Amino acid sequence: MTELLLPELGENIAAGDVVRVLVHVGDRVSRDQPVLELETDKATIEVPSSLTGTIAEVRVQPSQKVKVGQVILVVDESGAGAAPAPPAAAEAKPAAPAAPNHASEAAVEGGLAQDVHGTPSTTGAPDARGQQEREQGLGQVAPPHDGGARPGRIVDIAAGRPAASSGAAVPAAPSTRRYARELGLDVGQVPGTGPGGRVSMDDVKSQARAVITGSGGKAHLVTSVPLPDFSKWGDVERQPMRAVRRKTAEHMARAWATVPHVTQGDKADITNLEGLRQKYGKRVEAGGGKLTVTAIALKVVASALKVFPQFNASIDVDNEQVVFKKYVNIGVAVDTEFGLLVPVLRDVDQKNIIQISAELAQLADKAKARKLTLEDMEGGCFTLSNLGGIGGTYFTPIVNVPEVAILGMSRSVVEPVHVNGEFQPRTMMPLSLSYDHRLIDGADAIRFLRWVCDALEQPFVMALQG
Repeated sequence: MTELLLPELGENIAAGDVVRVLVHVGDRVSRDQPVLELETDKATIEVPSSLTGTIAEVRVQPSQKVKVGQVILVVDESGAGAAPAPPAAAEAKPAAPAAPNHASEAAVEGGLAQDVHGTPSTTGAPDARGQQEREQGLGQVAPPHDGGARPGRIVDIAAGRPAASSGAAVPAAPSTRRYARELGLDVGQVPGTGPGGRVSMDDVKSQARAVITGSGGKAHLVTSVPLPDFSKWGDVERQPMRAVRRKTAEHMARAWATVPHVTQGDKADITNLEGLRQKYGKRVEAGGGKLTVTAIALKVVASALKVFPQFNASIDVDNEQVVFKKYVNIGVAVDTEFGLLVPVLRDVDQKNIIQISAELAQLADKAKARKLTLEDMEGGCFTLSNLGGIGGTYFTPIVNVPEVAILGMSRSVVEPVHVNGEFQPRTMMPLSLSYDHRLIDGADAIRFLRWVCDALEQPFVMALQG
């Protein structure tokens, strides 16, 4: 009898939740045959067998959390096919039954959601709710986390914080004290590196990083506030957080705690663009895609990143450097029934809109079949989040660190706009740009946003400057 262990699943992935067990006791299994469907914090993957033989024991079950190196099956490689044995005690205690798949969650956490398949273009007068396509969600896993933080863990700045200090005076400037309070730290417990143990702003930042990463770089699973007994007021139901949701919560908490966010809004007049979509939609469909506003916006943003390279960068805090990227990979934040995911389109600047549309459709199909790979969701430089198919006017998307900016698109609406001395009905699409204020100033951000608006309003601008 040989134990089959859960193999390495990918960089920084230590565990996953069992979705389905694909084999049973007594089944014959061959090398590389899928035996387990596992949901990690990055994707749903099939785990292949590294052995050939007969299944003697199944050590895992659906909804159970399993770790890399844990025994998942026992295989009789002799070929005799041992009699089925009663299931051994699981290596890990089975989790509660998995939550049923509900309808797609509204994309509200971090603004990481969008749509991919648009409805057919309308004809005649523009419709306030029909101009921007309602695209169906594809899906992707939350972006890879840094450090070696335990997947699926939520970071609380208060984790591991010592008890409040005594009333002894702490040498720190008022601004430093205020900054510590904003981060939820007790300044009396921050080691000071200045003269006489004086606490500086950098000391507070270092302490915050230490608390977030915790001992050995592992995040702490804690709640931000103690919860009351909700059952005192009525019936409740508890369901385990799925791996994608846990990872999203962790990533969004880290992004919000570490990035000084600013969000700026503007509107793009896409009246003429809607006409072009109707005119050339059939040609794009012949190429295997759909001419959606999302696909067009991807091409526009790719050109904008060439004009404004500081938006295609990352901050290396430890080495005090800015990393400028020479490639243009753009993630599309999407909504799925199992969580918010961000597949990445590669080298968008080198592709035309027909190619982009086809690739976007392919990712949608893979997402619906839960076949996105880790490679499909890594290496993004910038993120696009389209909520237009659901509704809303403006929102504040959270920067998808280590990127430095994200563009949110909301539902387009027909509005009266003063043009050439008279009011005309124009289709206006709200845009929301969130960015990392450590690297990008407000003036740079509004220039970037206006460039995107101009390119959507006058596509020749993109060809002229992009």
